[in-house]
Parts: sequence; C-alpha cells; structure tokens
Amino acid sequence: EELLKEEKNNLINLKDELMEKEEKLNKEKELLKQDKENLEKLRDEIILRDGACDLGIPDREIPSRIIIHHMNPITKYDIINKTDFLLNPEYLICTLKTTHSAIHYGDETLLFPDLVERSPNDTCPWKRR
Repeated sequence: EELLKEEKNNLINLKDELMEKEEKLNKEKELLKQDKENLEKLRDEIILRDGACDLGIPDREIPSRIIIHHMNPITKYDIINKTDFLLNPEYLICTLKTTHSAIHYGDETLLFPDLVERSPNDTCPWKRR
C-alpha cells in the first residue's frame, strides 16, 4: 500500500512537470511565431523602402528572390541579444543573390557594371559636338 502511494505521488509529480514543460513550450512557440511575423513585416518594409532594387539603386530591379542584407557584419552576440544592428532598417538593404555573393566573396565580376553617365544628345550622333 505504501509503495502504491509513492508511485501515485511520483505520477502526479511527473504529470505536473510535463504540464509545466508543455506550458513553457507553448510560450516559446508563441514568441517564435511573433518573431517570425515581425521579421516578415521588417522584410516587407525594407523591400518597399528600396523599391525591390539591388542595393536600393533605382533601375536595378531584382527580378528573382530578394535577399535582405546586413550592411554591418553581425555577430552571435547580436543575434542572441537582438541588438540594434540586427533589426534596425537603417542597417539593412535589398540585394540580388549575385550582389550578395560579390559582397561576401569579394568577386566584383558578379556586380552590375558601372553605369555610363549620360549627356545631352549622346545617342544622337548628328547632334553631338
């Protein structure tokens, strides 16, 4: 009889522990859901601000997947502590996959060529001086 009583107490304690863990997991799940929603809103904000253009440069629309790039290197500390560098729109910009790769791997051949500065009549040979 004493053994049954002890087993019953152990089961009750185990049930309480499981309920506490489940409640904690549900809270963590809700926080993750909120984080995801906030990140999606932030991503949309950056894309709208930059006009879905590579490095925010007009006339360089990104035709495929847009990458949101941190302009300042971020650290593990920034991620864990959600520092200003991590989520501040001031430090984020839209990039094309090739531009992003060029930035991280130092391959300038992946970048857009320099823009040619336009001048009056530059496309009309008979009006050039």
